[in-house]
Amino acid sequence: VQLQASGGGLVQAGGSLRLSCATTGFTFDHYAIGWFRQAQGKKREPISCIRASGDVTYYEDSVRGRFALSRDSAKNTAYLQMNSLRPEDTAIYYCTTQSPACGAPSGYWGLGTQVTVSS
Repeated sequence: VQLQASGGGLVQAGGSLRLSCATTGFTFDHYAIGWFRQAQGKKREPISCIRASGDVTYYEDSVRGRFALSRDSAKNTAYLQMNSLRPEDTAIYYCTTQSPACGAPSGYWGLGTQVTVSS
């Protein structure tokens, strides 16, 4: 199982980024994909999760209405569209597989992608 988040970068506050989570080694449609982030000096925290059905659960209220999740089964890839970015969104972003109902993470983590939002 491999997951690789990409698409991070430096953006000004109010800007947008689209992160991708490319996956291999498992049946993509059998798992939910979760997005987490870890700011410097803080623990890794869940942001949101998208089920195979496309249903989304948000764990972080501050991203609701600004972040959107999607997934493409043909490409085995999930996406995190981040709009209206704020400096407090600065973190390393990770994707992981979760049980189909957006349960516990599977333990497979790829390398994250750095998102830096300047004020």
